Amino acid sequence: MKLKKADILKALEKISAPGEGQNLVESGSVTNVQVFGDEVEVDVTIKNPSLQAKKKTEVEILKIIHSEVYEKAKIKVNLKVDAPAKPKVNQIKGKPISGIQNIIAVASGKGGVGKSTVTANLAVTLAKMGFKVGLLDTDIYGPSMPIMFDVAAEKPLSINVDGKAKMKPIENYGVKLLSIGFFTQPNQAVIWRGPMAAKALNQMIFDAHWGELDFLLLDLPPGTGDIHLSIMQSLPVTGAVVVSTPQEIALADARKGVAMFQQEAINVPVLGIVENMAYFTPAELPDNKYHIFGKNGAKNLSEDLNVPFLGEIPLVQSIREAADVGRPAAMQTATPTEEAFEELTKNVVQELVRRNTDLPPTEAIKITTMAGCSAVKKK
Repeated sequence: MKLKKADILKALEKISAPGEGQNLVESGSVTNVQVFGDEVEVDVTIKNPSLQAKKKTEVEILKIIHSEVYEKAKIKVNLKVDAPAKPKVNQIKGKPISGIQNIIAVASGKGGVGKSTVTANLAVTLAKMGFKVGLLDTDIYGPSMPIMFDVAAEKPLSINVDGKAKMKPIENYGVKLLSIGFFTQPNQAVIWRGPMAAKALNQMIFDAHWGELDFLLLDLPPGTGDIHLSIMQSLPVTGAVVVSTPQEIALADARKGVAMFQQEAINVPVLGIVENMAYFTPAELPDNKYHIFGKNGAKNLSEDLNVPFLGEIPLVQSIREAADVGRPAAMQTATPTEEAFEELTKNVVQELVRRNTDLPPTEAIKITTMAGCSAVKKK
């Protein structure tokens, strides 16, 4: 069968160019199409250098031509990546915190999706794997980490480090922890504007003696607001993890959370998306899965946005109970819950290693279009 170039191009218009918001033809990604009888050779250039984007584009081209033009067509795809030789580097604002190797922000567009629970269990799993871990609860208005780590009654001590008074983080389960919850009463509401919240963060970040850490996890508040920007103006965040549940109403906000980190002015690599409360499994029926909030929503979103899918966490009663009594569920041994968090943690570490291999270090950003937002000041 003799194929037509016009039919090939029409079919390729149904494929989105990775990260460009246009199809392959509109974006100019298709640089050449040659047809020889039933043989097709397509030259494509994309800007996304990830292996996932390259593989997905190639597979989609093969599928669309076979389904839309001719199912027995012999197709050769010549795929090139036209990425900048050196990624754009953010303007430096302050130096990284001495002794801290990687800073990972855990975020969610929406509240109530279990972001703090995921962060706590990620921290203890990293500690179980032998890493030195710190956790900063940046949710000034709704701190929950002191309860989750069973240290709500503790108070950080002041210690002398090189002639300066520093806060010593509270430590439990091998994780060093600081939270505004240590400095307020249980029934006390924190009613602060942005500058006050930024000042509190300033003290917990730079007036603390974190020591040597492989990972500092930041438990960010929900949304995409002042605290997030203050943090990223002050710290060289290595990468971000976005948590969502499978239902559409949560995914819509998770999409915005990913978009925030990918803004040109922010440019923090997204390590991936976690699907929390992915399915419910009753203790008496361990092989049954009930997808209460929908199925594979966050997984599909990760494919849509071309970011890695880090794993799914089940909706299990013991996870909630463990958080309430201050012993994260990942501390349990030989359980499906422990296995789920271990798989998640391994994927996060894997993506972090890939990110550190492929990209230069992140630098604290300088945002010049923020009216009324106060950044944390580096001391």
